[in-house]
Amino acid sequence: MSAHCQLTGAQPGFGNHISHSHRRTSRRFDPNIQRKRYWLPGEGRHVRLTLSAKAIKTVDTIGIEAAVARIRARGGKV
Repeated sequence: MSAHCQLTGAQPGFGNHISHSHRRTSRRFDPNIQRKRYWLPGEGRHVRLTLSAKAIKTVDTIGIEAAVARIRARGGKV
């Protein structure tokens, strides 16, 4: 599963581990990605979305229909 949110577009960020001796090695900051299933009443079916924790809260606020409309506007497949 890729660390990519369908609604917000959140992707991994990159940086460095910095040890006690100040030696730097590459690291990755992944977003908190969850797979969540929602009932889509307009289409009479369930949809399974890959969302960040922030996007799950957004869906709770704006509703699943509006969230799916935003995903489709970004060119995403639902």
